[in-house]
Amino acid sequence: MSFSAALPRRKSHAVKVGRSVMGGGHPVLVQSMTNTDTADAEATAAQVAELFLAGSESVRITVDRAEAAAQVPRIRELLDKRGLIVPLTGDFHYNGHTLLKDYPDCAKALDKYRINPGNVGFGEKQDRNFAMMIETAIALQKAVRIGVNWGSLDQALLTQLMDENAKMSQPLPARQVMHEAIVQSALHSAARAQAIGLAANQIVLSAKCSEVQDLIAVYRLLAARCEYALHLGLTEAGMGSKGIVASTAAMGVLLQEGIGDTIRVSLTPEPGGERTREVIVAQEILQTMGLRAFTPMVIACPGCGRTTSTVFQELARDIQDHVRARQSEWRAKYPGFETLTLAVMGCIVNGPGESKHADIGISLPGTGELPSAPIYMDGKKSTTLRGENLAEQFKNIVEEYVVRRWG
Repeated sequence: MSFSAALPRRKSHAVKVGRSVMGGGHPVLVQSMTNTDTADAEATAAQVAELFLAGSESVRITVDRAEAAAQVPRIRELLDKRGLIVPLTGDFHYNGHTLLKDYPDCAKALDKYRINPGNVGFGEKQDRNFAMMIETAIALQKAVRIGVNWGSLDQALLTQLMDENAKMSQPLPARQVMHEAIVQSALHSAARAQAIGLAANQIVLSAKCSEVQDLIAVYRLLAARCEYALHLGLTEAGMGSKGIVASTAAMGVLLQEGIGDTIRVSLTPEPGGERTREVIVAQEILQTMGLRAFTPMVIACPGCGRTTSTVFQELARDIQDHVRARQSEWRAKYPGFETLTLAVMGCIVNGPGESKHADIGISLPGTGELPSAPIYMDGKKSTTLRGENLAEQFKNIVEEYVVRRWG
C-alpha cells in the first residue's frame, strides 16, 4: 500500500550526508541519537550499530569535550570494520569551534555538524565561533544542521523582537513572537553560513519545540520562507505513549503537508529500555502514512466480546516479532518484501473482509466458534488452518509467500 504520490512535497535542496541524501524529493529519512558517553568509543559504536541496524539512516553523537572528540575517529573505524557505513552527525554546543579546530580527525570523521546558534557564544564571539565551524565544514565539504531549539533560543534576538512587538499598536501574542524568533534565528544563521561560503545544499535546518501546536506553527513558517532541507522532531517528547502520540500528532500534520526531509522521534527511554524504540516509531509513522516501506505491516483487530481468549493477540504479537526478526535476511534476499501486509483477525465479523485486503490474512474463530482459521492470499481463500500450532503454520505460509513473490 502506498499513496505517497498523492501527498504534496515541499521543494527543498538535496543535501548529501555520507552516502545518504535528504531533501530534493528524496524519501524522508529516519534519524536517531546515541545516549552513550562518546568518550567510550566501544559503547558508542555498539549503540550506533544497533540504531543503524534497526533502521536509522543517520545517527547523531554528542561531542561535548576533548575526550569525546578524540574518540570520534575510533568510533568511525569500529563501524567501518563491521561494514556499517553509517552517516555520523556531531552534536556541538558551546565549544564546537574549539573541538573541530583542535581535533581535525574528528572533524574529518563526521559527515555532518549540528550547530545550535543559541549556544555558540554572545555578540562578536558568537559570530566568530559560528564562522569557525562553518569554515571547517566548507574546507572538508561537510553538511551542517543549524538546529534552533526553543529551550536555548538566542535571547538577544528574542528580546529585540519582544521590544519591537510591544511598540506596535496591536501587539501579537508573546507565543507568536517566540515562533518568529525561532524562525528568524534559523534563517539568519543559514544566511550567515552562505555568506561565509557554505552552499545551500550543505544546509539542513531544524526548529524544535516541545509542544505540538508550536512545532506545527514554526515549521509552517519556516517551510514557507526557505528551500533548505528540514529536519523534524518534537524535542523532549517524553516517555512511552505520551511521547509517541505527541511526536506522531505533530510530525504527521507536517508530513501530510509535504514538510520535512528527515525525522527523529525523541523518546525518553524507559529505565533499561531499548534506544531503538525511537527508530521503530519513526519508521511506523512514515510507513502508516504511506511515505516509506520498511517492514511488513501487521494489521490486527482490537478485540471485543467475541474474542475473550488471547489466541489472536498472541498470534499477532508472534507474527509481528517474526517479521522483524526476519527482516535483515529478507532485505538481503528479497527486495520489495517490506511492502508485504499481513492481517491477523480475531473473529468472523470483519476477519474475512480485512484478510482479503491484505496480501496474507488469517481469520481466527472467535470464542466458542468453530476451531478453524481460513487463510486468504491476494484476496482469495487459499486454505484453512486447524490445530494447536496455528502460529507456526501461519509463519510457514508467510515464509513461502515471501520466497515465491520476491525470490
